[in-house]
Amino acid sequence: MSRHAFVHARAVLPDRTLDDALLVVEDGRIADVAPAAPGAVPAGALDLGGALLLPGIIDTHSDALEKEQRPRPTVEFDATFAVLSFEGRVRAAGVTTMHHAVSYQTNTEKDRTIERSLALATAVRERAASGVGLIDHRLLHRLDARDADALDALKGALAGQPHSDVPPLVSYEDHTPGQGQYRNLEAYRAIIQQQEHLSAEDADRFIRHRIDERAGGISQRARALAHLGQEVRAGRIRLLAHDVESAEELAGVRAAGAAVAEFPTTREAARAAHDAGMPVVAGAPNVLRGGSHSGNVGAETLIADGLVDNLSSDYMPTTLLAATLRLAERGAVPLHTAVALITSGAARTSGLTDRGALVPGLRADLVVVSAEGGRPTVRMSLLAEESRDGDGTPVSVARLLSPAGR
Repeated sequence: MSRHAFVHARAVLPDRTLDDALLVVEDGRIADVAPAAPGAVPAGALDLGGALLLPGIIDTHSDALEKEQRPRPTVEFDATFAVLSFEGRVRAAGVTTMHHAVSYQTNTEKDRTIERSLALATAVRERAASGVGLIDHRLLHRLDARDADALDALKGALAGQPHSDVPPLVSYEDHTPGQGQYRNLEAYRAIIQQQEHLSAEDADRFIRHRIDERAGGISQRARALAHLGQEVRAGRIRLLAHDVESAEELAGVRAAGAAVAEFPTTREAARAAHDAGMPVVAGAPNVLRGGSHSGNVGAETLIADGLVDNLSSDYMPTTLLAATLRLAERGAVPLHTAVALITSGAARTSGLTDRGALVPGLRADLVVVSAEGGRPTVRMSLLAEESRDGDGTPVSVARLLSPAGR
């Protein structure tokens, strides 16, 4: 039997924080969580000295792997190296389950190509299948709704993905200026001016060109959503609606099979998704920055109103823990509610039922965190995994990892 025990921890449970807790892990599963009663502590239990003990963080959307591969416009690393390098970063941030967002689109502004995304997806799948990964690597497939080549590429990628009890995540997206994330054209103009070093007039010309360039893809957008709806009904994907801006738009994508509202840009859209029983995802960077960088609704406002189920890192995994602790410190929500946004709430978003809470029977993906001055540091993590014994029988175990992986 594989066994680990942790004592004198501040264990963050689904409904409260349990001070001076004892948590026991057996064969990769949580066996018990209880107060650390005198005389009941197993021999060899690791004394955490009052550090926070959390479920492993589940990141449902991070496109930071793209930057890991291409940190500068003229620098590109091998996709396999990028996955290995990024794995170390996200594990040090407390992430034990990562959904790498790969974008099926050609977008020079974002330095994205379909070919590069396919290579990254392959590298992620290979690392996940290797049996030596230090996190659970998964994919979030991002579809540019107006790009016919992107839809064909997505179909091929999904056909080649290994079968799983959990359908792969697909995010339906349209980043045309004037809608979704960029519905606020004033904010978008400011972004373009800063990014491209343009005058206001040149930025206006850039935006008009971008809108005109994508106008021909409107019919493709309808075809893409119809295809994704068929895949949902067949149980082959779990569909996320990205950057929804109104109750009307939310109703449309929900009718097509969307199960999750990802980064709603208005309170109206977030409320409509919440009322429909759909998990709502917001960005952790939005919380830390005190608002949206593109002029949309503030995540902390939605969280305080009970309209957010899940925080994702979007583009910076280290923001997850920091945003969680900030929400609790500012009194927006209690600590256990904040932690749920990056654990059990994220599990619900991604359709994972075996992790996300310190509850007996669930996977023992754990993170030990100190938080001096409100600044979190991951001290160690425990990753549950499945191996096989000599006759091929699956055996669940757990690996205890320091931030350095030793």
